[in-house]
Parts: sequence; structure tokens; C-alpha cells
Amino acid sequence: MAAARRWRRKCRTRDAVLALLLVSVLAPLALYSGAPISAFSGPALTGSAFGRDPSNLIARNEAGKRLSSLRQDAFGAVKDPVRTVALDASVKREGTAVAGIQQVVTGSSMYISGESGGSKDGRARSIDDTKQASYDSSKRKRVDDGLSSLDEGVQYREQSGLSNVGAARDNKVRGMHNAGYRNVPLDKVMDCLVFSVHEKIRAMESILTKIKQVHDNCAAAIDKLQTDLHSTENQLEARKHEANYVAQIAAKALPKRLHCLALRLTNEYYSSSSNIKHFPYQEKLEDAKLHHYALFSDNVLAAAVVVNSTLVHAKKPANHVFHIVTDKLNYAAMRIWFLVNPPDKAAIQVQKIEEFTWLNSSYSPVLKQLESHFMINYYFNTPQNKPDKNPKFRNPKYLSILNHLRFYLPEIFPRLNKVLFLDDDIVVQQDLSPLWSIDLKGKVNGAVQTCGEVFHRFDRYLNFSNPLIAKKFDRRACDWAYGMNMFDLSEWRKQNITNVYHYWQEQNEHRLLWKLGTLPAGLVTFWNRTFPLDRSWHLLGLGYKPNLNPQDIEQAAVVHYNGNLKPWLEVGLPKYRKYWSKYVKFDQAFIRECNIHP
Repeated sequence: MAAARRWRRKCRTRDAVLALLLVSVLAPLALYSGAPISAFSGPALTGSAFGRDPSNLIARNEAGKRLSSLRQDAFGAVKDPVRTVALDASVKREGTAVAGIQQVVTGSSMYISGESGGSKDGRARSIDDTKQASYDSSKRKRVDDGLSSLDEGVQYREQSGLSNVGAARDNKVRGMHNAGYRNVPLDKVMDCLVFSVHEKIRAMESILTKIKQVHDNCAAAIDKLQTDLHSTENQLEARKHEANYVAQIAAKALPKRLHCLALRLTNEYYSSSSNIKHFPYQEKLEDAKLHHYALFSDNVLAAAVVVNSTLVHAKKPANHVFHIVTDKLNYAAMRIWFLVNPPDKAAIQVQKIEEFTWLNSSYSPVLKQLESHFMINYYFNTPQNKPDKNPKFRNPKYLSILNHLRFYLPEIFPRLNKVLFLDDDIVVQQDLSPLWSIDLKGKVNGAVQTCGEVFHRFDRYLNFSNPLIAKKFDRRACDWAYGMNMFDLSEWRKQNITNVYHYWQEQNEHRLLWKLGTLPAGLVTFWNRTFPLDRSWHLLGLGYKPNLNPQDIEQAAVVHYNGNLKPWLEVGLPKYRKYWSKYVKFDQAFIRECNIHP
């Protein structure tokens, strides 16, 4: 009997554990079936019934099979993503089901505790049977109450709008139940969810296909845009060359009003008597104690502004002497202008190149090169309908020796020791007399350096791929500006600078060392022979820089309109024209007749 009691106690404990496991699995699933589920679909497996009726062993086995089946289904749901949705939702509701499960566990423990007080005799067994039946009924009631609590918890959460990570998936299943499928088996519900997932996958595949098509279309569009961009860049480059070509023509062509002025002055010169064709103060022309200026120009109005602006600011105008050299075409106009408008107490000399008989092709390499077939082909046989070549180097001024006279100053002024060279596109704003007091420290050329800007270096003007240039000069050396230069002619003669100039011109016969122009020739000729002047003496850029500081312009002793935007041209910068036009005598008869105005 003792063994039987131990066996029954063991089996009843096992039944309680099985009941706990089944409730924990089936209770969440009740949320999806829509109907309450009892602990067992077969006969109740109570401890006493199991012990008295061996036929209940079959029911126990069936329950075990159902439990295994449920566990396998739960394990399979892990593999099936749709079933995992239901399983995940059941886990989320575990907190709501705690009350019901605790009731089952409490009932089982009470049953085990009551069984431990059983009697050995028949009356005790009858009492135990009565108690056992009461416990079984109580246990089933607690399980039903626990499942009801689960339903109430779910309804409360639905009404309150609470959600969690699995809320979206729970609502889909609830929606199907509320639509009239509360009695539909869970497998069919899962099949519907699987079908919905496949629909979503197909929709996503369709979207990805469209995205790929859009990507391919974008790639084609990008290729087309790149082609169009390349074509546009080529067109822009061509337009830039054309604009540069037109700008060079506009900058170098003689304006109609200036041409009118030259013609009227020439006519006046040849129609006037010879009595007024001589300049006063000719005795000053070779006086080395005075301040001598060299000005080489074929522009009458520009030369007049240089002389007038210099004398306006000179403290002692009588100490200044101007030596003007022009070509024979403008010689008469230049002479008559200064004869009709003589500078106050200053001496003026006007000469023409043809008077320098010593300057010929046998002496000057430049003249010899200008007469060569290479230079003739370079200038005259180049197709004019090809503006892609830089027209700057085909400027007509490079054909004139007038532009190269600056390298023959000692020959032009054999009795002078110092000469201040001035370009005709400058304006003097201060007295320049202190320049003659500057010690050049044995250098030949006194000039303002322009290396403050990146492109003003030797490699900008010279061809350093040529070994002759690369061996002799520093490519990063700072260059200097022409336009206002103090030349020590005594040192020039001592160092034989003219021969140095001739040597480099001969080496550059085929333009392999530098292009046309006087600045590259000056850089190599006066290499290590240039004394840097203070930058306040000479301000450059008024012919191409639109954003110069007005204060710098006002404080500069000389402002230089270097570049294409000359102040006497229509293309000149209007904001800088006032510094030049205030030295033009607009009330002069010839100026008015040619309609020259500010």
C-alpha cells in the first residue's frame, strides 16, 4: 500500500507539471483561436482518477502526443517567419497570462499538499476521493479563469491603444478574427499571412526592378550630361579665344577720334609757317644736371597727358626735360601739338626714328629679325580666320622698332648720365624729382618689382624647358615692371648692357626662348642688374584690374594703365578714366573738333 501511495503521489506530481506546461503553451494560442480552450480535450487527468482507472493511461498518452505535437509546431514556427509572428505575439502577452498560470500552479500545489494527508483505511480513501473531485473542479475553474483573464487583458490593451514591437502583427490576426474568422483554424490564418508576405515580396521585387530601370536611365542621363558638358566647355573655350581676339583688336586699333586728331594736327603743321616750328630751351637738352625723361610713343594725346601730369606736380618745372621719339607718320602731329601747347618752362624735344641713322639691321638684331622671312610669315601669312592663336603676340607694335628703343638709351642720349623712362599709358601724380637722388647701388635699372602676384615670375615669360634659360636664370625669380624705370646710363656703358641685349636677341631668333615683347628681353638683359624701388612709386593694373584700392591709387606717385583697357579707349574701365582725363585739355580747339570728350 505504501508503494502504491508513493506511485500515485509521483504520478499526480507529474500530472501537475504537465498541466502547467500545457497551459503555458495553449493559453497564448487561445488569443488567436477566438474560443476558450480547456486544459485537456479528453478526460480530466486527475491524480485520483489516474490511480483508480488504468484506462486513463490512454488519455495520458494522447495528451503527451498532443503536447509533443504542440511543441513541434512551436519549434517549426521558428523556421516559418509567419508562424513566428504568432509565437512572438504570444510571448508579448506572457505578462497578461501570469495570473491564470499562477492559479494553475497554486491549485496543483494545494492538491499535492492535500494528498500528503491521506489515510490508510477505506474511509480515508473515500474522503480523499471527495476532496480530489473538489480539487479537480477547482483546478478546472482556475484554468478557465486564467484564460478569461488573458482575453480580458487583450481586450483592455486593444481598447487602450497600447502597442509594442509585435502590435502590428497582432492587429492583423485580430482583424481577421473580427472579420468573422474567429473559428478558422490557426493554420489557415497562418497560410493567409504567408500569402500576404509573398505578396509583399513580389511588390518589393517590382519596386526593385523599377529602381534598377531608373538607375540605368540615370546612368544614361549622366553620360549624356557629361557629353553635353564637354561640348559646352569646348564651345566656351572657343568663345574665349574669339573674345580675346576681338579684345586685342579693340585695344590696339586706333580710335577714330584719335585718328582725327593726328590728321588735323599734321595738316596744321604743314600749313603753318616755319617760324613756329622750333622749341624753346634747346640748350637744356644735354644738361646732365637736369631731370631728363625718355618717352617713346605714336599717340599724341597719350604723350600730352604724360608731360602735362608730370609738370603739374613738379616743384621746379624748369628742371625737367622731355625727350619724345615717335615715327615719321606721327612726327608732324607730335611736334605741332607741343609747339601750340608749350609746357611751362620745361624743355621739349621731339624726334623721329629715321633720324637715328646708326640704328639699322646690321647693328640691331631686332631690325634684322623683323626683315626676315620667318617674321614676315609669322605676321602676314597667318590665316586671319583662325583666332585660336593668341593675337597678343601678333600685335603691330612688335613690328616697330619704336618699342625696342628702350634698349638703346645710351646711344640716343650719349651725353646724359641718368634718364627716367616713361610709358605713354601712365599718369604722374607726384613730383618725381626725388628719383634722381636714389642710389642704385651700382645697378643699371631701378624698377618696382611685381612679384606680389603669382604670375609675375620669370617662368611666366621665359621658356625654362630650354637648357640655355634653365641654366642661367631662376624660374621663381621676381620680375619687375616697365613703365617707370630709372636707368643709370653711366653704369649701362660700363657693363656694356647693349651687347648683352644683342646676345639674347640673337639666341631668340626663332622665338624659342620667349615670345615677342620687350619685358622678357628686359628680364634677361637686366638680370642681377635691377635695383628694387619702393612700391609706392609705381602702381600697375589700371588697364585690367577692376578692383584696385582707391586709396592705393591716390597715394601712388605713378599709376600705370598696363593692359588692354586703356583710358582713351571705349573699352577702358570708367572708374579709372578720371585719373587720366583730368590732364586732357578738352577746351583745346583740335580736341573739340575731333569730338574728344571725357
